[in-house]
Amino acid sequence: MVANAAVRTTKTDKKVTAFTIAINDSYKPKDKDRVQITTYVDCSYWRNPGIAEYLTKGTLVQLSGRMQAGAYINKDGEAVGTLNFNTESIKLLGKSAGTPAERETEKAAPKAGKKQTANAGGAPDDDDLPF
Repeated sequence: MVANAAVRTTKTDKKVTAFTIAINDSYKPKDKDRVQITTYVDCSYWRNPGIAEYLTKGTLVQLSGRMQAGAYINKDGEAVGTLNFNTESIKLLGKSAGTPAERETEKAAPKAGKKQTANAGGAPDDDDLPF
């Protein structure tokens, strides 16, 4: 996810969750340096707009659906190609590792303390069971 998802309402009062993903790929031509390629794809999800709160920048997702290619003429009169993905299902895979600078910032930031819970009933916690 390159940015947080946004829920939009169509003229016919239907809600659609719109978001953009980046697909990173690379290849190494013979006797040359590795080449990195990033393809940006605009996605739409029509089923449950509540998913938008989980589709935040940096989240890794696995999508199923249908890819569509499109084109339009921009304000300069040039033809521009687009890739759109009509999403049928979304699987959240977690957050990306981020850039080295983002990882350093996370390491330096103080961590919030873990919330402690007591087991008042005397029964063993599920985490302490030997199986």
